[in-house]
Amino acid sequence: MNIDELKNAWNDDVSEETPEISIEHKNKINLPLEKIRKNMRMEFWSTVGILIFGFAVVWIPVPEAPFKFKFYLTVLLFSMVIVVSFFFSKFFKLYNNISNPMMRTFDSLKDLLYQFELNKQYYLSFMLSFVPFLVCELIIVIEFIPHRKPLSEMKIAVIIISALAVGLSGLFLLAKYCYRIFYGKYVQQIENLLGELQKK
Repeated sequence: MNIDELKNAWNDDVSEETPEISIEHKNKINLPLEKIRKNMRMEFWSTVGILIFGFAVVWIPVPEAPFKFKFYLTVLLFSMVIVVSFFFSKFFKLYNNISNPMMRTFDSLKDLLYQFELNKQYYLSFMLSFVPFLVCELIIVIEFIPHRKPLSEMKIAVIIISALAVGLSGLFLLAKYCYRIFYGKYVQQIENLLGELQKK
């Protein structure tokens, strides 16, 4: 290979660099990203508020509530905090990435869309992870709340299985709906912008 061929090969490699995104398209991309950031902040603080409210409700001075009842619910809430912390650590990484967007190339935009798809799975898993906690809470309530007539073992089994089925289905549908409303429609806008850029 002579010098001219080497120059041509080098020029070909340089010309195949990933093109940059124009300022106009960056501004269009930043709008849905800001909406996503805002919804992530809102969801984080809402979750923190719900957990604090849960701890407050458990320890409201109620003379009839035995210590074991409050202790079991407190342990359950602390377990929920651990699970929530794990998932929010994943969401926080995405939040950091879109808070300082490097939307200069198509590849960086494609990478961001991949992260959104990955976090969609995290989001669904996050919502479904609450099903065992709901079942445990139901068991604790059944065990400690006095009933006029003692519940039969069959009735307890039916209540728990029904709660599991309804809770699993309900949380799955809620997760899909919340993701679509808070994030999905904005991710779709970014995908549409990527499609427009690829056509040019």
